[in-house]
Order: sequence, then C-alpha cells, then structure tokens
Amino acid sequence: MSQIPLPPALPPAVPPALSLQLPSDLRHRLDDLADATGRLPEDIVVDAVEQLLARESAAVRGVAELLAGAHAELLRRLGE
Repeated sequence: MSQIPLPPALPPAVPPALSLQLPSDLRHRLDDLADATGRLPEDIVVDAVEQLLARESAAVRGVAELLAGAHAELLRRLGE
C-alpha cells in the first residue's frame, strides 16, 4: 500500500504590520532609550503596548467585577 505524501506545512501566520506616526519629540525619546539600553525601538514599543494592555485590561476587568457585584440580584433575575 503506497502512502499519499502530505502537503508541506504552512508557515505560521504573520499578523499584519502596524504602522504609526510618532511626534518627533516622542520618537527622539524612543531612539534615545533604545540607544541607552541597546534595544531596538520596535522592541521597546511592543513592551510598552503589552504593559498598557495588561494594565487597562485589569482596570476594565475590575470595573466589570464591581458592576456585576453591585447588580448581582438583577443579573440573577435576568438569567431566570
């Protein structure tokens, strides 16, 4: 019995690039930090976005939990 060859594996999906214009003073500060730390500006931006998303997500989650607690009885009755 011969085996059917498998198709080659697909490369991992690459998300589309995000392009943004930074004000020149912010770009200079980013470049200075990159030079001082030996990192790429893009890596610093990715780290900053990850930190912002974690902080904002936690804040939104906290508010949602407060609202759910404050309106637990109403939510329970709506679920009946």
